[in-house]
Amino acid sequence: MEFDRESVKKIRGLIIFTAIVVLCLWEYNKVFDILGFVFHIMFPFILGGAIAFVLNVPMNFVERHLFGSERAQKSRACAKAARPVSMLIVLLLVFGVIAVVMFILIPQLGRTFANLGDSIQAFIPRVQVWANDLFHNNKEVMAWVNNLKFDWNKIMDAGIDFFRNGAGSVLDSTITAAKSIVSGITTFFIAFVFACYVLLQKEKLSVQAKKVLFAFVRRGRAEAALEVFSLTYSTFSSFLTGQCVEAIILGSMFVVSMGLFRLPYALLVGIVIAFTALIPIFGAFIGCAVGAFLIFMVDPVKALVFVVLFLVLQQIEGNLIYPHVVGNSVGLPSIWVLAAVSIGGSLMGIVGMLIFIPIVSVVYALFREIVYLKLRQKKVDPGSIK
Repeated sequence: MEFDRESVKKIRGLIIFTAIVVLCLWEYNKVFDILGFVFHIMFPFILGGAIAFVLNVPMNFVERHLFGSERAQKSRACAKAARPVSMLIVLLLVFGVIAVVMFILIPQLGRTFANLGDSIQAFIPRVQVWANDLFHNNKEVMAWVNNLKFDWNKIMDAGIDFFRNGAGSVLDSTITAAKSIVSGITTFFIAFVFACYVLLQKEKLSVQAKKVLFAFVRRGRAEAALEVFSLTYSTFSSFLTGQCVEAIILGSMFVVSMGLFRLPYALLVGIVIAFTALIPIFGAFIGCAVGAFLIFMVDPVKALVFVVLFLVLQQIEGNLIYPHVVGNSVGLPSIWVLAAVSIGGSLMGIVGMLIFIPIVSVVYALFREIVYLKLRQKKVDPGSIK
């Protein structure tokens, strides 16, 4: 039996691939060590790519609306300044949001926790009075309630002991902590510079990547890969935009409605819910738990009103806002949005919740195209199937 040159080449490649797979399985510990080392080196650039991807969405919006007119495109000065000016505006906007959070949210949280001890101390006698009315016949419950005490100093000492002993592996020495801080700042600085370079040179980098792809991959596969990359980018950017818009809408709804009902911590709770709402579907419940606890320490009745208000707004958000703003932005039906969040959360936690919706959307779109292609090959009209 004779083999031509192409068959010999394929058999040789298959043998080499099998040998590499067997070697990786045999020495999997070393393989994981090598992969970890490579990931540690590439992490600043991976982080920079993620930052560039996120900032590219508002940057395209600013560039399209400020410099997208025919007059601006004809001007050489505007064409040169469009990219750096758009990036500068977006960076100022991001730093402005961070500054607002630092000067509004953090001081409010500090004052809240500073007054939390007094609120709990004032709340315990009321709990004891309620328990006496409800469980006055139950001696065990009354004994436990009457022994309730709150010592803020003991709680602070316990927290200090935890950071001194329980978290000692992280904060075991000042030198280790300083090294971690310096390393984190250095990594972020490299990632930020790399992100700025990618944003300023994204067309040039895109052309270079396409040249490499077409040089090493067959034309048909390269074009298919570019189509998948384009679909993935548009899906992720649409999801990011929709998720941020949904979080802003939900946070604003809580600030306005809590102000109308004269509930305490309206601005603080609204900002917390807006940030936690970035976690799809389930994130707002985290903000609800935080808000209900804070309001409960001031007035339990108002905490109950807040929970009812949250359930009402959550129904509006879940049935009207989220499916239309986020679900439609990624082209994914509501049931698959819920499935993607559940699967992503069980596999990768909060990060999985954030990235699985666009991933599932890409898979859904590709699978739908394959199904439609198969139906056309069998001469079946997809619209005729009901």
